[in-house]
Amino acid sequence: MIFSTRNHLTTIPPLENGDMLSRGEFERRYTAMPHLKKAELIEGIVYMASPLRFEPHAEPHANLIIWLGTYKIATPGVRLGDNPTVRLDLDNEPQPDTVLFIDAEYGGQTHLSNDGYIEGAPELVVEIAASTASIDLRDKKRVYRRNGVKEYLVWQTLDRRLDWFFWQDGEYVSLIPDRDGIICSRIFPGLWLSVPAMLNQDMRQVMKTLQLGLNSVEHQQFVQQYLGGRS
Repeated sequence: MIFSTRNHLTTIPPLENGDMLSRGEFERRYTAMPHLKKAELIEGIVYMASPLRFEPHAEPHANLIIWLGTYKIATPGVRLGDNPTVRLDLDNEPQPDTVLFIDAEYGGQTHLSNDGYIEGAPELVVEIAASTASIDLRDKKRVYRRNGVKEYLVWQTLDRRLDWFFWQDGEYVSLIPDRDGIICSRIFPGLWLSVPAMLNQDMRQVMKTLQLGLNSVEHQQFVQQYLGGRS
């Protein structure tokens, strides 16, 4: 990419997989490539996404958005994002598949920068790990843990496995499904997930389980007390 100034031409190198960059230089090169759909900076290294296949990634991603979007609608003060750039620290600027976070006005731990990016750790980060499982479960997991992402959900679609981690005393512990296969968020009361149903992409059962969570006393208290009951 070449830009002209009054006295000379300035060339901005393109992003390449494996580049080792500062966050500022990463953003400069990313901004100069508007055709590029997704690039991330993880521990100072650039990772660029491959084309996304429908069944291993696009469809599961859409199902997660349906599930989380329904929760957002029922929960004032909660915000949902699809593939947002997140400024975590000087070496890490991931672009998670999905984030769910509490608005800063309601006491959340992130805020939006003047140029519109998320700064800080969203309360929940979700990644679809079809071809990126090693990165999502190693490097990204370490980065999210270190920066205080409270919950981290990784759906390994090719392995038919879903892991949901909870930040506790500086470490991630796995949330274990109950005997019905349901995991309940520790940060977002009422956000219940039937793991077998989601793995089978049985969205009717996924939504039925979520509705039970939304009808729970815990969710009502969360809305009325923690979020101040504002709508």
